[in-house]
Amino acid sequence: MMEKKAKIKDMALTAISLIILIVLWVVVSNSRPDFFPTPQATWERFMKMIEKPISKTTVTGHIWASLWRVIQAMVVSTILGIGLGLVMGWSKKVRAIVNPIFVSLRPIPPIAWIPLVILWFGVGEFSKVLLVFLGAFFPIVLNTMAGVSMVDQMYLNVGRIYKANTWQMLYHVVFPAAMPAIMAGLKIALSSSWMVVVAAEMIASKSGLGFLITRGNESYDVALVLCGMILIGVVGAILSYIFSLTERRLCPWTATKNG
Repeated sequence: MMEKKAKIKDMALTAISLIILIVLWVVVSNSRPDFFPTPQATWERFMKMIEKPISKTTVTGHIWASLWRVIQAMVVSTILGIGLGLVMGWSKKVRAIVNPIFVSLRPIPPIAWIPLVILWFGVGEFSKVLLVFLGAFFPIVLNTMAGVSMVDQMYLNVGRIYKANTWQMLYHVVFPAAMPAIMAGLKIALSSSWMVVVAAEMIASKSGLGFLITRGNESYDVALVLCGMILIGVVGAILSYIFSLTERRLCPWTATKNG
């Protein structure tokens, strides 16, 4: 009963915050409609975008173009990142060799790699996916490494008592125990990759939500820019919600602990 009341309260607070945001939008847009389009003007621009696709691509096509780049980068970064993170967390020698490189490269924003990536690989699809990969890879590796290195020694002792080899220890003991930290790294990576893909698409792209913002900026179509921003926020929120549901299924004890 208490949990149901808490959910209703959260939903009410969410609705109130959205109403406040819309009210502020109306107030600001009515005072400067040329710089900040009204909700009605933005909706009309969105409907026009549906009726007349931009760059011969529908709205869903632009959304999918961005999502597909993120999916490709996340799949590769998840496989490589978790694998490398497990090894780095398990082996002190490997960590001593590789960790300084990650500590040096991690603070560099993925956007800062854009000039070099374009110079090396051009402005094609691979460059965009590579930039997203750079945004997702480091959080996964570092969180996985941290999760493995903080596994309770008791679990490791139990594995040794049953004479588990290194592979069995990693698969049956270390990986499950480090799962909350791994999921946290994946969540950060997903958020980072969604931001990076928008930035990557704003450079020499013909599809994607970042492209819509660039097109609106070039044509001084502020309503289109706002449509692109809203779509980015909505899709990002949906991705976050889907990930939270997945996390609860894979790590139910974490959800229970957090209430």
